[in-house]
Amino acid sequence: MEIPPWTKPGIWGAVIGAVAISIVGFSWLGWVRGSTAEQMGKQRADAAVVSALVPLCIDRFKQQADVSDKLKQMKAAQSWDQSSFIEKGGWANNPGEANPNSGLARACAEALGKLTL
Repeated sequence: MEIPPWTKPGIWGAVIGAVAISIVGFSWLGWVRGSTAEQMGKQRADAAVVSALVPLCIDRFKQQADVSDKLKQMKAAQSWDQSSFIEKGGWANNPGEANPNSGLARACAEALGKLTL
């Protein structure tokens, strides 16, 4: 059997085209691998949970007897210590969990920093 003379350039064209579309797709068209998509989905889900639980954290904080003093203490702390203050107070625990959520503590501290009583 005789191979036509255009076969070799055709195969090389297909290989180069596949490499080119892969480069363009992953660079400019937003293609991602499955593991990257999974990681992005987890980050978005965590962010959604945190944003949904911030009002609960604020309500827990406000239910204290000495809320204005605690708020002053939190605002007086350095910005990097404010989330730790919220964690130690137990206001950043997800419902049913004993350990605080650090993302929730940061978001709660930020929201409480804007709060005035």
